[in-house]
Amino acid sequence: VQLQASGGGLVQPGGSLKLSCATSGFNLDYYGIGWFRQAPGKEREGVSCISSRDGSVEYAEDVKGRFTISRDNVKNTVALQMNSLKPEDTAVYYCAAFVGGFITTTLAEYGYWGQGTEVTVSS
Repeated sequence: VQLQASGGGLVQPGGSLKLSCATSGFNLDYYGIGWFRQAPGKEREGVSCISSRDGSVEYAEDVKGRFTISRDNVKNTVALQMNSLKPEDTAVYYCAAFVGGFITTTLAEYGYWGQGTEVTVSS
């Protein structure tokens, strides 16, 4: 099982970025995928997740209405479109996977993690 996040970078406040999580080595149809982030000096936190069963999604309160998660089970990728970015969105973003049809942003549920991609929101 492998996951690789990409698409991070430097963006001004109010700008947009689209992160991508490329997966391999497993059938994405059976795994939920989540996006997490870790800001300097802070604990890793859940941002969003999407279920394997019906595409249900969940978002952290502070990203609702700004971020959109989506999955392409043919291309084996999961994307996180981030709009109206704020300086407090600055963090290293990780994608992760768990076996199951439910949705969760509880870190302990996720057994597979990719390397992160850094997002910096600054003017």
